[in-house]
Amino acid sequence: MTAFAPNPLSILIDLPVRYDLAESACPPLHLGDLADAATLATVPLGYGTSRGDPDLRALIAADSGVDPEQVLVTVGAIEAMYLLAQATCSPGDRVLLTTPCFPPARTVPEGLGAKVDVVPLSFDDGYRLPVERIAARLDPRTRLVSLASPQNPSGVRFTEQELRALLATVRVHAPDAVVLVDETFRESTYGHAVPPRSAAPLSPRLVTCSSVSKAHGAPGLRVGWLTTTDTTLYGHLREAKFQTTIACSTVDEFLAAQVLRQRTATLTRRADRLRDALDELLHWAEDQPVEIVPPDGGAICCLRLPTDRFPDDAVRTFYARLAERDTRVAPGSWFGEHDRVFRLGFGYLPADDFTEALERLADALTTVG
Repeated sequence: MTAFAPNPLSILIDLPVRYDLAESACPPLHLGDLADAATLATVPLGYGTSRGDPDLRALIAADSGVDPEQVLVTVGAIEAMYLLAQATCSPGDRVLLTTPCFPPARTVPEGLGAKVDVVPLSFDDGYRLPVERIAARLDPRTRLVSLASPQNPSGVRFTEQELRALLATVRVHAPDAVVLVDETFRESTYGHAVPPRSAAPLSPRLVTCSSVSKAHGAPGLRVGWLTTTDTTLYGHLREAKFQTTIACSTVDEFLAAQVLRQRTATLTRRADRLRDALDELLHWAEDQPVEIVPPDGGAICCLRLPTDRFPDDAVRTFYARLAERDTRVAPGSWFGEHDRVFRLGFGYLPADDFTEALERLADALTTVG
C-alpha cells in the first residue's frame, strides 16, 4: 500500500488565520477577470484529451521554448511531480533532492517506495546549488534528481550555468536519472525584471513542471503542466496521467488558457506589487533581530532567528507568541530546515494588512528575543 507522510502545508488551506505570512501565493484572480457568462456558456463539458487542450499547450510551449507536443497538462504541478516519480522510480530506487524543499518533492517518492537522498542547501551560503556535494551523493541507482528554481521556500533562483553543471554531473554519476526542475515561481518577478528563460530545452534528461497557481494567481483552477523533450518519457507520462485522472477539466483548461493569454498584464501588475512588498520587508528586517536571504523570484523568502538571540526554547516560544497574534509564518521544519528558519510570504496580503502583519511579527520577536 502506498502511504504518504502527513503534509503540514495542508493547514494553509484548511485553517486560515487573519494575518497569513505563510502563504506563498499572490491574491487570486476572479472568474470575471477571465470570461463573461456568455463565453462560459459555450464551453463544452465533455472529456478533454490526455495531453491537454491544444491551445493551452501551445501557449505553454511558446513560453517554455519547446513544442506543444512536448507539453503535458496536469492537475496542478503536484500531479506532474507525482507522475514523474511514478514513471521513473520503483521501490528501492534512489531519488536525490535538495532541501529545504516543497514537502511533496520528498513525500511522494518516499510513498512510492523510493529511497530519498538529501543534500541540504545552506542559509549561510544563500541556498546556492552545491554541485560537488550533489555529485558525492549520486548513485548509479539514482533515477530522479529533484529541485526547484526559484526554490520553495527561499525564492532563490539557480542560474542556467548551475543547471548545466548539474546536468553534466548527473550524466556522469547517475546516467539513468531524470532531473526535475520545478519552475512554479519562475514567472514571478519584481519590478521591471524580465522572467528568466525556462530550463525546458536544456536537455532530454530534464523535465520541468509549473502551473497557473502562484505567479498568475489561479490556484483554484488546478491546472499545471510538465515538459519533456524525451519522446519515450513523454509517452510514459501521458499514459500514467490517463490511468489516473484521464484528462483535466475542460472548463479549467479553457480558463487557464485565458490566464496565459493575459499573462503579460497580470504579471506586470504583480511584479510591481511584489517589488513594493519586498522593499518594505527588506527595510523592516534591517531593524529586527533576524537574518534574511533576499529572494530572486516568487512571493517568498527565508528568514532566520540567530542562535545568539534565540536559543531553541525561544524559537518554540516565538511561534506560540505569533499564533497569539493571529499571525502565521511557515516553520522551516515543513521544508526540511531547522525551525529557527521560516518562510515568509510577501505577496498574498493586501498592502495595509502586510504592514500590520510585519508589526505583529516584530512584536512577537520583541517579546521573545
